[in-house]
Amino acid sequence: MKYKSSYAACLAAIAIVANVASPVAAANKQYRKALPGYVYHFPQDHFSHDEFKTEWWYYTGHLESKDGKRYGYELTFFRTGADNPAIDKKSAWGLDNFYLAHFAVSDLSGKKFYFYEKLNRAALGLAGASQSAYRVHNENWSAMQLGDKYVLKADGPDFAIDLLLTDLKHPVVHGKDGVSQKANCVGCASHYYSMTRLETRGLITDHGKTSEVRGLSWMDHEFGSNQLTEEQSGWDWFSLQLDDNREFMAYLLRRADGTVEKQSSGTIVEADGSARHLGLGDFVVTPTKYWVSPKSKGKYPMGWKLSSKVADLDVTVESEMPDQELNTKRSTGVTYWEGAVRLSGKSKGKAVKGAGYVEMTGYAQKFASKI
Repeated sequence: MKYKSSYAACLAAIAIVANVASPVAAANKQYRKALPGYVYHFPQDHFSHDEFKTEWWYYTGHLESKDGKRYGYELTFFRTGADNPAIDKKSAWGLDNFYLAHFAVSDLSGKKFYFYEKLNRAALGLAGASQSAYRVHNENWSAMQLGDKYVLKADGPDFAIDLLLTDLKHPVVHGKDGVSQKANCVGCASHYYSMTRLETRGLITDHGKTSEVRGLSWMDHEFGSNQLTEEQSGWDWFSLQLDDNREFMAYLLRRADGTVEKQSSGTIVEADGSARHLGLGDFVVTPTKYWVSPKSKGKYPMGWKLSSKVADLDVTVESEMPDQELNTKRSTGVTYWEGAVRLSGKSKGKAVKGAGYVEMTGYAQKFASKI
């Protein structure tokens, strides 16, 4: 990957401001916890929530060009609040937040994977997330709302996307009482919702050749102020779009002792947009095969048997290709697998197919993110 010559200087400046006390720094900023009772309002909750320490806007999707080429994509924007933010509002280099971003393309026809990453502060307009409108950007990568549509733009040396998304349902809130619990402690949670079926049209540039594409995307927005607990080592996250117009989301938080966190949960979204919360006992996910990364040596599941009597769902999920691993040492510092998957099986007793994305952390290393 190619990076601007100022990148190293930016990292050095961030390290200095983040770790060295100064007269313009507010020590140990207290961030709001994600607590039960939160009431969502749209479109306002698409905006940035700077009172929480950590936030991300997460897009994944499957695209197909007119000539039949298939792609998966991921575009993610992270905001993380500084522990000791520089509060001199007169300075163009004042630091309140770090902004990180990942852009990945899975060339499913060519069986090759590409990813890019960015790390910036808001200084000089390099990055930011608005608290009064839905607009998030990191240099020239961006996600924004335009009327009732959403526009995504990102590029790298090999690929670029320029996409227009239309929400075919309404936002789905995950968890109970406004929170998605991650552990059995106060504030060990996030506020989390998704747009689970986004009609997607636009352009993809593949090594200099631009083509029209169509497909479906999924958007996650999550904000809170906690990290994983010491006992938790990583997670498996599934977002599945079925061709009977249903969607399924689940996350399994893995503990260091080999068990699954009891607060892990999921959501089934019906064709009419109604949603039902699923506790850990309401679904079963069983790995069926594995792949060892030649780069990180992490051993990842590559196929799963997923069933839920409550959701009336019984499907087999398989990765579109094994090597969809990101080593984000220049931004979030996490090596993780995020990839396009396909599924087949039964939904409400009828044959079903579909596609989706799976994210897995903690297989190459214990999860210890900069965010």
